[in-house]
Amino acid sequence: MEFRVDDLTGAKVIALIQEHLHGMAEHTPPESVHALNLDGLKHPDVTFWSVWEQDELLGIGALKELDPTHGEIKSMRTSAAHLRKGVGKAILEHIIAVAKERGYTRLSLETGSRSMPSFDPARKLYEQLDFHYCGPFADYAEDPYSDFMTKEL
Repeated sequence: MEFRVDDLTGAKVIALIQEHLHGMAEHTPPESVHALNLDGLKHPDVTFWSVWEQDELLGIGALKELDPTHGEIKSMRTSAAHLRKGVGKAILEHIIAVAKERGYTRLSLETGSRSMPSFDPARKLYEQLDFHYCGPFADYAEDPYSDFMTKEL
């Protein structure tokens, strides 16, 4: 697997971001969708990676700096053809490693709530890598469609 800091201009990457946004909108009311769109992912506080095997896109993930010690995982998605092959775990481990290199002491995320089975695989992955449920962080508010998780680094 090759991780690339991506400029978000390639057709395959844009298509996977659109698939991610569509999936969020399909399972979550619009006011509770917190996934970043293409413009949001281009913000200077966000580092976006695409993951490749030769010319095949395996997945994407992003890290947003909330402050000098706290980062947020954004837009993790595995291409449908590569589900259950360890891509998501590799992306998450990469983001954790970069967060540690940056000196972050905490890494947090928002995902779909436990009442939404479509988000079970993501929550199980986060739990496996020692993320724990917490309250809202940054600009988030309590939301019945969101679960918040954090990991001390």
